[in-house]
Amino acid sequence: MNAPQRISTPFSAESTAAEVAAGIDLTGRRAVVTGGASGIGVETARTLAGIGAEVTLAVRDLAAGEQTANEITATTGNDRVHVAPLDLADRASVTAFVAAWDGPLHLLVNNAGVMAAPETRTPEGWELQFATNHLGHFALATGLHRALASAGGARVVSVSSSAHLRSPVVFDDIHFARRPYEPWAAYGQSKTANVLFAVEATSRWADDGITANALMPGGIRTNLQRYVSEAELDRLRAEAGPSAFVWKTPEQGAATSVLVGTSPLLDGIGGRYFEDCAEAEPHRPGTRNGVAAYALDPEAAARLWAESVRTLAG
Repeated sequence: MNAPQRISTPFSAESTAAEVAAGIDLTGRRAVVTGGASGIGVETARTLAGIGAEVTLAVRDLAAGEQTANEITATTGNDRVHVAPLDLADRASVTAFVAAWDGPLHLLVNNAGVMAAPETRTPEGWELQFATNHLGHFALATGLHRALASAGGARVVSVSSSAHLRSPVVFDDIHFARRPYEPWAAYGQSKTANVLFAVEATSRWADDGITANALMPGGIRTNLQRYVSEAELDRLRAEAGPSAFVWKTPEQGAATSVLVGTSPLLDGIGGRYFEDCAEAEPHRPGTRNGVAAYALDPEAAARLWAESVRTLAG
Protein backbone atom coordinates (compact mmCIF):
# COMPACT_ATOMS: atom_id res chain seq x y z
CA MET A 1 0.00 0.00 0.00
CA ASN A 2 1.35 3.43 -0.95
CA ALA A 3 1.87 5.92 1.85
CA PRO A 4 -0.55 8.87 1.74
CA GLN A 5 0.81 11.94 0.02
CA ARG A 6 2.39 14.43 2.40
CA ILE A 7 0.53 17.74 2.54
CA SER A 8 2.49 20.77 1.38
CA THR A 9 1.26 24.36 1.27
CA PRO A 10 2.41 27.71 -0.15
CA PHE A 11 3.25 28.83 3.39
CA SER A 12 6.38 28.58 5.54
CA ALA A 13 7.81 29.14 9.01
CA GLU A 14 7.70 32.88 8.37
CA SER A 15 4.03 32.98 7.40
CA THR A 16 1.58 34.63 9.78
CA ALA A 17 -1.84 33.39 10.81
CA ALA A 18 -3.48 36.22 8.86
CA GLU A 19 -1.59 35.25 5.70
CA VAL A 20 -2.62 31.61 6.09
CA ALA A 21 -6.27 32.59 6.58
CA ALA A 22 -6.46 35.08 3.70
CA GLY A 23 -9.47 34.33 1.48
CA ILE A 24 -11.09 31.91 3.93
CA ASP A 25 -14.58 32.75 5.24
CA LEU A 26 -15.79 31.18 8.50
CA THR A 27 -19.03 33.15 8.73
CA GLY A 28 -21.60 30.94 10.43
CA ARG A 29 -18.93 28.68 11.93
CA ARG A 30 -18.30 28.31 15.66
CA ALA A 31 -14.88 27.76 17.21
CA VAL A 32 -13.51 27.11 20.70
CA VAL A 33 -9.90 28.03 21.52
CA THR A 34 -8.59 26.75 24.85
CA GLY A 35 -6.04 29.07 26.42
CA GLY A 36 -7.34 31.80 24.13
CA ALA A 37 -6.34 34.66 26.42
CA SER A 38 -2.55 34.32 26.16
CA GLY A 39 0.27 33.53 23.77
CA ILE A 40 -0.56 32.06 20.40
CA GLY A 41 -4.09 31.37 21.61
CA VAL A 42 -4.84 35.10 21.34
CA GLU A 43 -3.58 35.29 17.76
CA THR A 44 -5.36 32.07 16.80
CA ALA A 45 -8.63 33.41 18.18
CA ARG A 46 -8.10 36.83 16.61
CA THR A 47 -7.48 35.33 13.19
CA LEU A 48 -10.54 33.08 13.39
CA ALA A 49 -12.69 36.03 14.46
CA GLY A 50 -11.17 38.11 11.68
CA ILE A 51 -12.48 35.68 9.05
CA GLY A 52 -15.96 35.60 10.50
CA ALA A 53 -16.05 32.79 13.06
CA GLU A 54 -17.96 32.97 16.31
CA VAL A 55 -15.17 32.30 18.80
CA THR A 56 -15.32 31.18 22.42
CA LEU A 57 -12.19 31.69 24.51
CA ALA A 58 -12.07 28.84 27.03
CA VAL A 59 -9.84 30.18 29.80
CA ARG A 60 -8.94 29.87 33.47
CA ASP A 61 -8.62 33.63 33.99
CA LEU A 62 -11.99 35.17 33.10
CA ALA A 63 -10.78 38.75 33.55
CA ALA A 64 -7.94 38.18 31.09
CA GLY A 65 -10.39 36.42 28.78
CA GLU A 66 -12.81 39.33 28.80
CA GLN A 67 -10.01 41.81 28.15
CA THR A 68 -8.77 39.68 25.24
CA ALA A 69 -12.27 39.25 23.81
CA ASN A 70 -12.88 43.00 23.90
CA GLU A 71 -9.55 43.64 22.22
CA ILE A 72 -10.25 41.06 19.50
CA THR A 73 -13.66 42.61 18.85
CA ALA A 74 -12.04 46.06 18.64
CA THR A 75 -9.42 44.91 16.13
CA THR A 76 -11.65 42.68 13.98
CA GLY A 77 -15.10 44.24 14.27
CA ASN A 78 -16.48 40.81 15.19
CA ASP A 79 -18.63 41.03 18.32
CA ARG A 80 -19.26 37.28 18.43
CA VAL A 81 -16.28 36.64 20.69
CA HIS A 82 -17.26 34.98 23.96
CA VAL A 83 -15.48 33.90 27.14
CA ALA A 84 -16.16 30.77 29.18
CA PRO A 85 -14.38 29.32 32.23
CA LEU A 86 -12.27 26.20 31.70
CA ASP A 87 -9.59 24.65 33.90
CA LEU A 88 -8.34 21.58 32.06
CA ALA A 89 -6.83 20.06 35.22
CA ASP A 90 -10.23 20.14 36.94
CA ARG A 91 -12.66 17.44 35.81
CA ALA A 92 -15.65 19.35 37.18
CA SER A 93 -14.65 22.44 35.17
CA VAL A 94 -14.42 20.46 31.93
CA THR A 95 -17.76 18.78 32.63
CA ALA A 96 -19.38 22.18 33.27
CA PHE A 97 -18.01 23.63 30.04
CA VAL A 98 -19.35 20.69 28.04
CA ALA A 99 -22.74 20.87 29.76
CA ALA A 100 -23.04 24.58 28.99
CA TRP A 101 -22.24 24.20 25.29
CA ASP A 102 -25.29 24.29 23.04
CA GLY A 103 -25.46 23.65 19.32
CA PRO A 104 -22.86 22.65 16.75
CA LEU A 105 -19.11 23.16 17.05
CA HIS A 106 -17.13 23.42 13.83
CA LEU A 107 -13.62 23.89 15.18
CA LEU A 108 -12.02 22.93 18.50
CA VAL A 109 -8.48 24.24 19.01
CA ASN A 110 -6.84 22.40 21.92
CA ASN A 111 -4.25 25.11 22.47
CA ALA A 112 -3.82 25.55 26.24
CA GLY A 113 -0.95 23.87 28.01
CA VAL A 114 1.64 23.82 30.73
CA MET A 115 5.37 23.29 30.03
CA ALA A 116 8.17 21.84 32.15
CA ALA A 117 6.34 22.40 35.42
CA PRO A 118 7.84 21.30 38.72
CA GLU A 119 6.35 18.06 39.97
CA THR A 120 2.70 18.77 40.70
CA ARG A 121 -0.27 16.46 41.05
CA THR A 122 -4.00 16.95 40.65
CA PRO A 123 -6.30 15.86 43.50
CA GLU A 124 -6.62 12.51 41.68
CA GLY A 125 -2.84 12.05 41.85
CA TRP A 126 -2.32 12.63 38.13
CA GLU A 127 0.86 14.33 36.94
CA LEU A 128 -0.14 17.91 36.09
CA GLN A 129 1.29 18.21 32.58
CA PHE A 130 -0.33 14.99 31.38
CA ALA A 131 -3.56 15.89 33.18
CA THR A 132 -3.71 19.35 31.62
CA ASN A 133 -2.20 18.89 28.18
CA HIS A 134 -3.79 15.54 27.38
CA LEU A 135 -6.46 14.30 29.77
CA GLY A 136 -8.25 17.65 30.06
CA HIS A 137 -8.34 18.13 26.31
CA PHE A 138 -9.35 14.49 25.81
CA ALA A 139 -12.29 14.94 28.19
CA LEU A 140 -13.23 18.19 26.47
CA ALA A 141 -13.14 16.79 22.94
CA THR A 142 -14.96 13.58 23.77
CA GLY A 143 -17.52 15.56 25.75
CA LEU A 144 -18.10 17.82 22.74
CA HIS A 145 -18.22 14.94 20.26
CA ARG A 146 -21.94 15.31 19.60
CA ALA A 147 -21.53 19.04 18.93
CA LEU A 148 -18.64 18.35 16.56
CA ALA A 149 -20.53 15.59 14.76
CA SER A 150 -23.59 17.79 14.27
CA ALA A 151 -21.50 20.51 12.61
CA GLY A 152 -20.57 18.50 9.53
CA GLY A 153 -16.91 18.55 8.57
CA ALA A 154 -15.69 19.61 12.02
CA ARG A 155 -12.00 19.80 12.82
CA VAL A 156 -10.03 19.33 16.02
CA VAL A 157 -6.63 21.00 16.28
CA SER A 158 -4.22 19.44 18.78
CA VAL A 159 -1.32 21.77 19.60
CA SER A 160 1.68 19.54 20.25
CA SER A 161 5.40 20.35 20.23
CA SER A 162 8.76 19.16 18.95
CA ALA A 163 9.24 18.21 22.62
CA HIS A 164 7.24 15.09 21.78
CA LEU A 165 10.60 13.81 20.52
CA ARG A 166 11.76 13.66 24.15
CA SER A 167 9.44 10.83 25.19
CA PRO A 168 6.80 8.42 24.01
CA VAL A 169 3.86 7.85 26.32
CA VAL A 170 5.30 5.61 29.03
CA PHE A 171 2.22 3.49 29.61
CA ASP A 172 3.77 1.54 32.48
CA ASP A 173 4.25 4.73 34.53
CA ILE A 174 2.47 7.69 32.97
CA HIS A 175 2.20 9.63 36.22
CA PHE A 176 5.76 9.10 37.52
CA ALA A 177 4.71 6.91 40.40
CA ARG A 178 7.86 4.77 40.17
CA ARG A 179 10.36 6.68 38.03
CA PRO A 180 12.02 9.93 39.05
CA TYR A 181 10.08 12.96 37.89
CA GLU A 182 11.75 14.92 35.11
CA PRO A 183 9.89 18.02 33.84
CA TRP A 184 10.87 17.72 30.18
CA ALA A 185 10.14 14.00 30.00
CA ALA A 186 6.71 14.69 31.48
CA TYR A 187 6.10 17.49 29.01
CA GLY A 188 7.37 15.36 26.14
CA GLN A 189 5.04 12.44 26.78
CA SER A 190 2.08 14.81 27.13
CA LYS A 191 2.91 16.30 23.71
CA THR A 192 3.21 12.81 22.21
CA ALA A 193 -0.23 12.15 23.66
CA ASN A 194 -1.53 15.19 21.76
CA VAL A 195 -0.43 13.62 18.48
CA LEU A 196 -1.74 10.16 19.36
CA PHE A 197 -5.09 11.71 20.23
CA ALA A 198 -5.34 13.19 16.73
CA VAL A 199 -4.55 9.79 15.20
CA GLU A 200 -7.19 7.90 17.17
CA ALA A 201 -9.84 10.64 17.07
CA THR A 202 -9.65 10.67 13.29
CA SER A 203 -9.88 6.88 13.18
CA ARG A 204 -12.92 6.82 15.46
CA TRP A 205 -14.74 9.92 14.26
CA ALA A 206 -14.11 10.12 10.50
CA ASP A 207 -17.56 8.65 9.82
CA ASP A 208 -18.97 11.64 11.74
CA GLY A 209 -17.13 13.99 9.42
CA ILE A 210 -14.64 14.92 12.14
CA THR A 211 -10.91 15.08 11.49
CA ALA A 212 -8.13 15.86 13.98
CA ASN A 213 -4.54 16.87 13.33
CA ALA A 214 -1.62 17.81 15.55
CA LEU A 215 1.01 20.46 15.09
CA MET A 216 4.18 22.07 16.35
CA PRO A 217 3.68 25.86 16.45
CA GLY A 218 7.38 26.71 16.72
CA GLY A 219 9.27 28.49 19.46
CA ILE A 220 7.42 31.56 20.70
CA ARG A 221 8.24 33.53 23.87
CA THR A 222 4.98 33.38 25.83
CA ASN A 223 3.73 32.68 29.33
CA LEU A 224 4.00 28.98 28.46
CA GLN A 225 7.70 29.25 29.38
CA ARG A 226 7.02 30.64 32.86
CA TYR A 227 8.77 27.63 34.43
CA VAL A 228 11.75 27.80 32.06
CA SER A 229 14.59 30.02 33.23
CA GLU A 230 17.06 31.78 30.94
CA ALA A 231 19.73 29.40 32.24
CA GLU A 232 17.56 26.45 31.24
CA LEU A 233 17.02 27.97 27.79
CA ASP A 234 20.78 28.39 27.43
CA ARG A 235 21.20 24.72 28.31
CA LEU A 236 18.59 23.68 25.77
CA ARG A 237 20.20 25.82 23.07
CA ALA A 238 23.55 24.17 23.73
CA GLU A 239 21.92 20.74 23.61
CA ALA A 240 19.88 21.26 20.45
CA GLY A 241 21.94 23.82 18.53
CA PRO A 242 21.05 27.43 17.77
CA SER A 243 18.94 26.57 14.71
CA ALA A 244 16.43 24.87 17.02
CA PHE A 245 15.80 28.16 18.83
CA VAL A 246 14.73 30.59 16.15
CA TRP A 247 11.90 32.47 17.84
CA LYS A 248 8.70 33.15 15.97
CA THR A 249 6.36 36.03 16.63
CA PRO A 250 2.98 35.08 18.13
CA GLU A 251 1.43 35.83 14.72
CA GLN A 252 3.80 33.33 13.09
CA GLY A 253 3.35 30.87 15.95
CA ALA A 254 -0.41 30.78 15.41
CA ALA A 255 -0.09 30.19 11.66
CA THR A 256 0.14 26.39 11.71
CA SER A 257 -2.80 26.13 14.13
CA VAL A 258 -4.90 28.30 11.81
CA LEU A 259 -3.76 26.35 8.76
CA VAL A 260 -4.70 23.02 10.33
CA GLY A 261 -8.03 24.43 11.48
CA THR A 262 -9.14 26.21 8.34
CA SER A 263 -7.23 25.38 5.15
CA PRO A 264 -9.21 23.70 2.37
CA LEU A 265 -6.00 21.80 1.59
CA LEU A 266 -6.79 19.66 4.66
CA ASP A 267 -10.42 18.84 3.87
CA GLY A 268 -10.93 15.24 4.95
CA ILE A 269 -7.32 14.93 6.15
CA GLY A 270 -6.67 13.75 9.71
CA GLY A 271 -4.29 11.93 11.99
CA ARG A 272 -1.21 13.85 10.86
CA TYR A 273 1.39 16.19 12.37
CA PHE A 274 2.32 19.58 10.93
CA GLU A 275 5.11 22.08 11.50
CA ASP A 276 5.96 25.36 9.78
CA CYS A 277 2.68 25.26 7.86
CA ALA A 278 3.26 21.89 6.19
CA GLU A 279 2.98 18.22 7.11
CA ALA A 280 6.16 17.18 8.91
CA GLU A 281 8.69 14.71 7.57
CA PRO A 282 9.58 11.66 9.67
CA HIS A 283 12.01 12.58 12.44
CA ARG A 284 15.68 12.07 11.65
CA PRO A 285 18.01 11.28 14.57
CA GLY A 286 20.16 14.24 15.53
CA THR A 287 17.54 16.81 14.55
CA ARG A 288 14.83 18.60 16.53
CA ASN A 289 12.13 18.57 13.89
CA GLY A 290 9.93 16.04 12.16
CA VAL A 291 7.54 13.60 13.80
CA ALA A 292 8.50 10.51 15.79
CA ALA A 293 7.12 7.22 14.52
CA TYR A 294 5.82 6.39 18.00
CA ALA A 295 3.63 9.51 17.94
CA LEU A 296 1.77 8.27 14.85
CA ASP A 297 1.57 4.61 15.92
CA PRO A 298 -2.08 3.52 15.63
CA GLU A 299 -1.69 0.81 18.28
CA ALA A 300 -0.30 3.30 20.79
CA ALA A 301 -3.07 5.73 19.85
CA ALA A 302 -5.77 3.14 20.52
CA ARG A 303 -4.08 2.16 23.79
CA LEU A 304 -3.89 5.79 24.93
CA TRP A 305 -7.56 6.33 24.15
CA ALA A 306 -8.58 3.30 26.19
CA GLU A 307 -6.28 4.32 29.05
CA SER A 308 -7.67 7.87 29.00
CA VAL A 309 -11.26 6.61 29.18
CA ARG A 310 -10.33 4.31 32.06
CA THR A 311 -8.47 7.05 33.93
CA LEU A 312 -11.27 9.61 33.62
CA ALA A 313 -13.86 7.05 34.68
CA GLY A 314 -11.92 6.23 37.84
